[in-house]
Amino acid sequence: MTGLEKITGQIQEEAKASAARRLESAQKEADAVLAEAKAECAAMEAEAAQKNAALKVNYAGRVKSSAEQQRRTALLRAKQEIIAGVIEEAYVTLKNKDVQSYFLTLEKILKTYALAEDGEIYFSSEDLARMPADFEKKIAAAAKEKGGSLVLKKEPKAIADGFILVYGGIEENCTLKALFDAKKDMLQDKVNAILFS
Repeated sequence: MTGLEKITGQIQEEAKASAARRLESAQKEADAVLAEAKAECAAMEAEAAQKNAALKVNYAGRVKSSAEQQRRTALLRAKQEIIAGVIEEAYVTLKNKDVQSYFLTLEKILKTYALAEDGEIYFSSEDLARMPADFEKKIAAAAKEKGGSLVLKKEPKAIADGFILVYGGIEENCTLKALFDAKKDMLQDKVNAILFS
Protein backbone atom coordinates (compact mmCIF):
# COMPACT_ATOMS: atom_id res chain seq x y z
CA MET A 1 0.00 0.00 0.00
CA THR A 2 2.97 2.38 -0.43
CA GLY A 3 1.12 4.09 -3.26
CA LEU A 4 -1.97 4.74 -1.14
CA GLU A 5 0.19 5.89 1.77
CA LYS A 6 1.99 8.36 -0.50
CA ILE A 7 -1.33 9.65 -1.75
CA THR A 8 -2.56 10.08 1.82
CA GLY A 9 0.64 11.96 2.63
CA GLN A 10 0.14 14.30 -0.33
CA ILE A 11 -3.28 15.43 0.81
CA GLN A 12 -2.46 15.81 4.49
CA GLU A 13 -1.35 19.41 4.12
CA GLU A 14 -4.57 20.33 2.28
CA ALA A 15 -6.64 18.60 4.92
CA LYS A 16 -4.99 20.34 7.91
CA ALA A 17 -6.53 23.73 7.15
CA SER A 18 -9.99 22.23 6.72
CA ALA A 19 -9.59 20.19 9.88
CA ALA A 20 -8.49 23.23 11.88
CA ARG A 21 -11.66 25.11 10.92
CA ARG A 22 -13.84 22.15 11.80
CA LEU A 23 -12.04 21.60 15.09
CA GLU A 24 -12.49 25.28 15.99
CA SER A 25 -16.21 24.97 15.27
CA ALA A 26 -16.40 21.82 17.37
CA GLN A 27 -14.59 23.55 20.23
CA LYS A 28 -17.11 26.42 20.09
CA GLU A 29 -19.96 23.92 20.21
CA ALA A 30 -18.33 22.15 23.14
CA ASP A 31 -17.77 25.49 24.92
CA ALA A 32 -21.43 26.37 24.41
CA VAL A 33 -22.50 23.03 25.89
CA LEU A 34 -20.14 23.58 28.80
CA ALA A 35 -21.39 27.16 29.34
CA GLU A 36 -24.99 25.95 29.32
CA ALA A 37 -24.11 23.17 31.74
CA LYS A 38 -22.34 25.66 34.02
CA ALA A 39 -25.42 27.90 33.99
CA GLU A 40 -27.60 24.92 34.91
CA CYS A 41 -25.13 23.98 37.61
CA ALA A 42 -25.27 27.49 39.12
CA ALA A 43 -29.07 27.38 39.27
CA MET A 44 -29.00 23.95 40.87
CA GLU A 45 -26.43 25.10 43.41
CA ALA A 46 -28.68 27.99 44.49
CA GLU A 47 -31.55 25.55 45.08
CA ALA A 48 -29.26 23.03 46.76
CA ALA A 49 -27.98 25.73 49.17
CA GLN A 50 -31.23 25.34 51.07
CA LYS A 51 -30.46 21.67 51.64
CA ASN A 52 -27.64 20.31 53.72
CA ALA A 53 -24.01 20.78 52.63
CA ALA A 54 -23.37 17.12 51.90
CA LEU A 55 -26.20 16.90 49.35
CA LYS A 56 -25.07 20.14 47.72
CA VAL A 57 -21.49 18.92 47.21
CA ASN A 58 -22.66 15.54 45.92
CA TYR A 59 -25.18 17.03 43.50
CA ALA A 60 -22.80 19.70 42.15
CA GLY A 61 -20.19 17.02 41.54
CA ARG A 62 -22.64 14.96 39.49
CA VAL A 63 -23.72 17.97 37.43
CA LYS A 64 -20.11 18.92 36.69
CA SER A 65 -19.32 15.36 35.70
CA SER A 66 -22.34 15.30 33.38
CA ALA A 67 -21.32 18.60 31.77
CA GLU A 68 -17.79 17.31 31.26
CA GLN A 69 -19.15 14.12 29.73
CA GLN A 70 -21.34 16.15 27.35
CA ARG A 71 -18.33 18.26 26.37
CA ARG A 72 -16.19 15.16 25.72
CA THR A 73 -19.00 13.56 23.72
CA ALA A 74 -19.39 16.69 21.57
CA LEU A 75 -15.63 16.86 20.94
CA LEU A 76 -15.45 13.16 20.05
CA ARG A 77 -18.35 13.49 17.63
CA ALA A 78 -16.71 16.53 16.04
CA LYS A 79 -13.38 14.72 15.71
CA GLN A 80 -15.06 11.74 14.05
CA GLU A 81 -16.83 14.06 11.58
CA ILE A 82 -13.56 15.84 10.80
CA ILE A 83 -11.71 12.57 10.23
CA ALA A 84 -14.47 11.24 7.97
CA GLY A 85 -14.46 14.54 6.07
CA VAL A 86 -10.69 14.46 5.55
CA ILE A 87 -10.84 10.87 4.25
CA GLU A 88 -13.71 11.74 1.92
CA GLU A 89 -11.78 14.79 0.67
CA ALA A 90 -8.77 12.54 0.03
CA TYR A 91 -10.92 10.16 -2.00
CA VAL A 92 -12.48 12.98 -4.05
CA THR A 93 -9.06 14.61 -4.61
CA LEU A 94 -7.60 11.32 -5.82
CA LYS A 95 -10.59 10.55 -8.02
CA ASN A 96 -10.56 14.01 -9.63
CA LYS A 97 -6.84 14.23 -10.41
CA ASP A 98 -5.80 15.12 -13.94
CA VAL A 99 -5.69 12.16 -16.31
CA GLN A 100 -1.92 11.69 -16.15
CA SER A 101 -1.81 11.73 -12.32
CA TYR A 102 -4.92 9.56 -12.06
CA PHE A 103 -3.48 6.83 -14.28
CA LEU A 104 -0.10 7.08 -12.52
CA THR A 105 -1.98 6.32 -9.30
CA LEU A 106 -3.78 3.39 -10.95
CA GLU A 107 -0.42 2.07 -12.15
CA LYS A 108 0.91 2.13 -8.56
CA ILE A 109 -2.20 0.34 -7.33
CA LEU A 110 -1.88 -2.22 -10.11
CA LYS A 111 1.74 -2.94 -9.15
CA THR A 112 0.52 -3.62 -5.60
CA TYR A 113 -2.43 -5.88 -6.46
CA ALA A 114 -1.29 -7.72 -9.60
CA LEU A 115 -0.69 -11.43 -9.02
CA ALA A 116 1.75 -13.92 -10.50
CA GLU A 117 -1.08 -15.40 -12.57
CA ASP A 118 -2.78 -14.91 -15.92
CA GLY A 119 -5.77 -12.62 -15.61
CA GLU A 120 -7.90 -9.83 -17.01
CA ILE A 121 -8.33 -6.18 -16.08
CA TYR A 122 -11.51 -4.14 -16.50
CA PHE A 123 -12.10 -0.39 -16.35
CA SER A 124 -15.14 1.87 -16.47
CA SER A 125 -16.25 3.17 -19.86
CA GLU A 126 -15.06 6.65 -18.83
CA ASP A 127 -11.58 5.41 -17.96
CA LEU A 128 -11.37 3.29 -21.12
CA ALA A 129 -12.16 6.40 -23.16
CA ARG A 130 -9.53 8.59 -21.51
CA MET A 131 -6.84 5.94 -20.96
CA PRO A 132 -3.38 7.07 -22.14
CA ALA A 133 -2.16 5.30 -25.27
CA ASP A 134 0.76 3.63 -23.48
CA PHE A 135 -1.21 2.45 -20.45
CA GLU A 136 -1.94 -1.00 -21.89
CA LYS A 137 1.83 -1.55 -22.08
CA LYS A 138 2.16 -0.41 -18.47
CA ILE A 139 -0.50 -2.93 -17.45
CA ALA A 140 1.42 -5.71 -19.17
CA ALA A 141 4.71 -4.57 -17.60
CA ALA A 142 3.22 -4.41 -14.09
CA ALA A 143 1.80 -7.92 -14.45
CA LYS A 144 5.07 -9.23 -15.88
CA GLU A 145 6.99 -7.78 -12.89
CA LYS A 146 4.86 -10.01 -10.66
CA GLY A 147 5.36 -13.03 -12.90
CA GLY A 148 1.90 -12.99 -14.45
CA SER A 149 0.02 -11.45 -17.33
CA LEU A 150 -3.06 -9.24 -17.69
CA VAL A 151 -5.30 -8.76 -20.69
CA LEU A 152 -7.04 -5.38 -20.93
CA LYS A 153 -10.72 -6.08 -21.58
CA LYS A 154 -12.51 -3.48 -23.70
CA GLU A 155 -15.94 -4.28 -22.20
CA PRO A 156 -16.47 -1.67 -19.47
CA LYS A 157 -17.49 -2.53 -15.92
CA ALA A 158 -20.08 -0.51 -14.02
CA ILE A 159 -17.57 1.11 -11.66
CA ALA A 160 -16.87 4.75 -10.85
CA ASP A 161 -13.08 4.60 -10.89
CA GLY A 162 -10.10 2.29 -10.49
CA PHE A 163 -10.29 -1.18 -11.99
CA ILE A 164 -11.33 -4.80 -11.47
CA LEU A 165 -8.80 -7.62 -11.69
CA VAL A 166 -10.10 -11.08 -12.60
CA TYR A 167 -7.98 -14.17 -11.94
CA GLY A 168 -9.57 -17.54 -12.64
CA GLY A 169 -13.09 -16.15 -12.31
CA ILE A 170 -12.32 -14.44 -8.97
CA GLU A 171 -12.66 -10.67 -9.02
CA GLU A 172 -10.42 -8.31 -7.04
CA ASN A 173 -12.15 -4.95 -6.61
CA CYS A 174 -9.49 -2.26 -6.99
CA THR A 175 -11.82 0.70 -7.26
CA LEU A 176 -10.64 3.69 -5.24
CA LYS A 177 -13.72 3.52 -2.99
CA ALA A 178 -13.12 -0.18 -2.27
CA LEU A 179 -9.47 0.47 -1.46
CA PHE A 180 -10.37 3.37 0.85
CA ASP A 181 -13.05 1.24 2.53
CA ALA A 182 -10.62 -1.67 3.00
CA LYS A 183 -8.11 0.63 4.70
CA LYS A 184 -10.70 2.72 6.58
CA ASP A 185 -9.47 1.92 10.10
CA MET A 186 -5.83 2.50 9.17
CA LEU A 187 -6.70 5.77 7.43
CA GLN A 188 -8.76 6.96 10.39
CA ASP A 189 -5.87 6.21 12.75
CA LYS A 190 -3.40 8.06 10.52
CA VAL A 191 -5.62 11.13 10.08
CA ASN A 192 -6.36 11.16 13.82
CA ALA A 193 -2.63 11.02 14.62
CA ILE A 194 -1.86 13.83 12.18
CA LEU A 195 -4.66 16.17 13.22
CA PHE A 196 -5.11 15.54 16.92
CA SER A 197 -1.74 14.41 18.30
